[in-house]
Parts: sequence; C-alpha cells; structure tokens
Amino acid sequence: MLDTQLTSSLSYKLFRADQVRENEKLAAANSNCDMFTLMQRAGDAVFKQCLELIPNSDVYLVLVGQGNNAGDGYIAAMNAKLAGKQVFVCAIEPERVLEGDAGLAQKRWVDSGGAVECFDASLLERADVIIDGLLGTGINSYIRNEFADVIDAINSSDTPVVSVDVPSGLDANTGQSLGRCVQADITVTFVGIKPGLVTGAGKQSCGKLVYADLGIGNAFQSLAKASATMLNIDHFKGMGPRDVHSHKGTYGRLLCIGGNKGTAGAIRLAGEAALRSGAGMVRVYTHESSVVQVSAGRPELMVTDSQLDDALQWASCVVIGPGLGQDEWAEDAFFTTLKHCQQTNKPIVIDADALNILCKQSTAFTLSQSILTPHAGEAARLLGVSIDDVESDRFNYARQCSQRYHSVCVLKGAGTLIDNEKKTWVCRHGNPGMATAGSGDVLSGILGALLAQGVETDIAAKYGVVLHAKAGDDIAQQHGQRGMIASDFYDAVRSLINHK
Repeated sequence: MLDTQLTSSLSYKLFRADQVRENEKLAAANSNCDMFTLMQRAGDAVFKQCLELIPNSDVYLVLVGQGNNAGDGYIAAMNAKLAGKQVFVCAIEPERVLEGDAGLAQKRWVDSGGAVECFDASLLERADVIIDGLLGTGINSYIRNEFADVIDAINSSDTPVVSVDVPSGLDANTGQSLGRCVQADITVTFVGIKPGLVTGAGKQSCGKLVYADLGIGNAFQSLAKASATMLNIDHFKGMGPRDVHSHKGTYGRLLCIGGNKGTAGAIRLAGEAALRSGAGMVRVYTHESSVVQVSAGRPELMVTDSQLDDALQWASCVVIGPGLGQDEWAEDAFFTTLKHCQQTNKPIVIDADALNILCKQSTAFTLSQSILTPHAGEAARLLGVSIDDVESDRFNYARQCSQRYHSVCVLKGAGTLIDNEKKTWVCRHGNPGMATAGSGDVLSGILGALLAQGVETDIAAKYGVVLHAKAGDDIAQQHGQRGMIASDFYDAVRSLINHK
C-alpha cells in the first residue's frame, strides 16, 4: 500500500502566505502574465463562486479594506455590476485612494459609476451575498476595532459570505483568529493553499474551500517548496489482495493494553477495530475487573489480565492507552510495555492516558517506530503548553511533538495533522459527528492493525487517519452526523480497506 502520484498535485500542497507573496510576481512573469491580470482573474473566480453559491442572487454587498484583497473585491464588484446585479461597495475608509493594482481596480470601479460607501449594517439584510475583501494574508497582529465591528456584524447576519483568499481576521498560516474572524460559507484562495485554512478553527472559518491557481500554479510550484500536503482516500492504493496461502500469523499479532476498572469499553473498541481493519490476531491485556466486559460478545479477542511480559513477547506490535487510566496498575503496564518496545524496537501506538503518563517521563524512552495520537489537550500536556497555544498553531506544535518524542505525531481534530519530524500531512476528510466517545480508540485500533500487517509507520499513520476520517464521512452521508457512535466505524472501515 503506497501513496500515488496524486500527492504531487498542486491542489493538494500547502504554501505559507509569505511564500505566495514572495513568489507570485515571478511566477506570473514566467507565465507571461502581469499582476493586475492576476487580480482580474481572482475577482472573476470570486464572482463565479458567488453565482454558484446563490444562483439567483440580485443584490451584492462587497466589503473592502486597503490591500490587494480590496482590489480583488473591486473586480468582483465590476463583474457583478456588468451581470446586472445591484452592487454596494463599502470600505473601512471610503475616501481613501488605494495604490498599485488595487488602486487601478478601485479607479475602474469608480469610473464605471460605482460608489464607495461607509459600512451600513442594514445592507447586510438587503444583500443576497456578501463578498469579504476586508483583510488579506498580510496581517499578523490583532485587527483594529473598525474591522472587528464590521466582522461582528457579518457574523451576526444570515447572509451567505464568500471570502477573498482568506476569511478576514484569520492568520492564513496558523488558522488563528486575530481577535475577530469572518465565518465564511466559501473561501476562494489563490495561487497556493495556505495551511491555516485546512485545520482547526481555520477550517471552520473557511467553510467550503475553493482553490484557484489563477493560471500560474505550475510556475509557482517550481519556485516554492510546499510546507505540507493534504491527503484524501484517493491518494492510497489500498492494501491489495491477500495471498492464497497466507494464514492468520501473516497479518500480525497485535496486543492492545488498557481498559482499567470502569473503562473496559475503550480497549474493547480498539481491539475490535483492529480486527475489522485486518489484524490477524488481537490480544487484549486489561484490568482484572474488565475481562468479562471486553471478551463478552467478541470471542475473537484473546483477553488476559496477567502475564503481560509473555503477551508482549507474543506481540509483533502494540497499542497502549485506551481506558488505561493513570493509577499504579496503569503505570506498571505502561513502563513494562515501553521498556519492552524500546529494547525490541517493536512498533507501538501510544494513545489516551498512555500519553498522559508519557509526558511525565519524556526523557526515559526512545522509540523509533511509534505513533502518538494526541488531541489538543494531550498535546498541550506532552509539550508543557496550553491548549490555546496548540490550537493557535497546530502545525508548529505537531512538529514539536514529533521532534520531542521522535515519533509520528497524529494531532487529532478538524483537519487532523500527521507529522514525522520532517514532513506534515493534513487529512481532508472528517466531520463533527466524529466527536463522539470512543472514536479515538477506534483510530488507535486501526493504526495498530496496519502496523501489525507490516505497513511502515509513516504510511500506517497517514492511511489509518484517512481511513478513519473517510469512514466517518461515509457514515454521516448515509445516516447524518448526529447519533454517530464509535462502533458504527467497524463496517465502514472494513468496506474501505477492502475496496480502496
């Protein structure tokens, strides 16, 4: 199972905003194009998305600031006016004459008879669609009050919003809101997709993300090195057919460790997910009070509450953490397991409470074949920072986590990140319905099963995350997001892993 050539496509690569600003002029020149032509193409792309979002829209409200985003907005306004729409253009400083290409776009709007007005909140209700060209990718500090007031009014309105390049107030590199941030229905981003638009709160703020290379994508890609790559299920060829003469031992012996008193369900979910993802044999080491609950109804799981050393010797790889707890029993199991995996160079997935124990012992273990699966809270504890810190710069902290622990870090959340110390990938699949108890335990089981079947650590992390997220999307499409439970993933994952 390998990545395909699709990951080289520009539409799956991420570039920092400064990379776009520094290289777009030369890329345009190399494509026999000037910068004003790029601005025209950007405005055209925005107007096209407005028509697709609200096909029968008659009234446009275009909000502009002072930078190139304003120029894109003026071009979009011109397009709307030429199409017979009623167009209102409001600026933070309506008397200000812009410079450069944005100034040329502004002049063309005014010369065509268009007006530039002060913002009036009543226009929000009159408009069928709002074009947000207030702030672009150049901002890196908290926005001024006059912009914040307009953004608050936009977000309080029910009128659909199309943002130009980036929702105003969003840090395009990190996805952090700079005090206020437009919540767009569609964001049309240009030349290169910025990392802050595809993960965490930034993914929420963007709504549907549309990419337009403005005709210079290939030239730009030759000048700039991508900072990360987006993944979806189509990037994987799948596991391939099984050999006719294979047997259960061919597909690995996975040991799942967890399920302390009162939390048997977590390790049961991980174990069954591993079976459904193709692991040949799955053994569960659990607390004595959890044995019956884990084994009941799933006889294919081998369950024990003793002789952990023997179980570790038997296993070809390990998952530890679901329902583990942090008491003496949990710590004993953790230290025994980590010591064994370090000595034998055995692949391991570390999840949930095992991460909380690990963060207290970060210098005690070096594991060359490990996957850590923290959510933002667990990542914060692993790195000694706050949850807000992690969510404000997810790419940075995913990289810090992978480097500190020399592991592949799977930073869960909207736009889950996978980082292996050198490269970062972002999962395009997933939905809010997956925010349900046990979903992370299922992911751990999937990852463990892939390792058990001999998939390399990096690829297991990428493929496992995408499988899990795409399964969640398939379930949501069939049944809706509300009411999704962790055990729903079994059949969806099984179907994907066999047919993709």
